[in-house]
Amino acid sequence: MADNERDIVFSESVKAGKRIYYFDVKETRYGEKFLTITESKKIVEGDIVNPQFTFQKHKIFLYKEDYEKFVSALLKTISVAKGEAVEDVAIEESQSHGNSAEDVPYQETSINIDLDF
Repeated sequence: MADNERDIVFSESVKAGKRIYYFDVKETRYGEKFLTITESKKIVEGDIVNPQFTFQKHKIFLYKEDYEKFVSALLKTISVAKGEAVEDVAIEESQSHGNSAEDVPYQETSINIDLDF
């Protein structure tokens, strides 16, 4: 088994048109788990008679100390994209941007999100 396959503990994929999203839990040689999210997009080049296929990949590495902040920001972003009011989304406020309350143009409701990883 190749080194990059050996460290995969769990894998889930989502097919979305020409894209596939891979959610992989990997383990370091020290036994610490982390998440990789990969977007793979099929690119067709050449002509109809002789098409050439390549895959463009983008990868995000997410470590356990950032899971809650990442999920919180993702849920908030998805809610806004769906047209929901941000104050209806129960999300813990992230301090990563260093914004004070007066800098934020909307009001947030805070709760804790418990994730078992």
